[in-house]
Amino acid sequence: MEHPVISGPIRERPGTVTAILSAIGYVAVLGVFLIPDFAALFPELSRGQVEFLTHAIAAVNSVTIVTISLGVYWIRKGQVKRHAMAMTSSFVLILVFLGMYLPRVAGGGTKYFVGPDPAYYAYLLMLGIHILLSIVSVPVVLYAVILGLTHTEHELRTETPHKRVGRIAASAWLLSLTLGVIAYLLLNHVYDSTFEAAQAAIVFL
Repeated sequence: MEHPVISGPIRERPGTVTAILSAIGYVAVLGVFLIPDFAALFPELSRGQVEFLTHAIAAVNSVTIVTISLGVYWIRKGQVKRHAMAMTSSFVLILVFLGMYLPRVAGGGTKYFVGPDPAYYAYLLMLGIHILLSIVSVPVVLYAVILGLTHTEHELRTETPHKRVGRIAASAWLLSLTLGVIAYLLLNHVYDSTFEAAQAAIVFL
């Protein structure tokens, strides 16, 4: 990029902006789990709507895996514009995911895995790593995206830690999404599950 997409205060304080946006994201997600008044802002969903959002979320995450992978491939080939397009698309897809995830959690219910013990423990392990990586990758991904949008290609290479941070962000992001999709397949397609409708129920998939 010859000119950054965004300039001004965001460019001057990417770390501060990252911290603020990360805090907003954490508060929004925790709010639907822990604050009934916040969860009540979302409509109660039918079982069919819950299933639709569950599958839609998995589809969006699957597409995001592809766009991130393309972004990594293109930057390794030196195709900066394609890399930027892929990573920007990935970030937009994550916002789409969040737009579905919050009402899914607030207005939906909980699915419980029903399967043999080895598969159950593998499911829990993958789900746990997925959730942990989802939490810790938020500020790293945001910081990499903000740097990418507020600096030129030359500046990114010579004046910012974008390359190093981007590698960490892409790796954590990809692994988190991949494990999440696998856990979704195990819960929804490979093995049986039970469903419990509940207000502000904890649902990760």
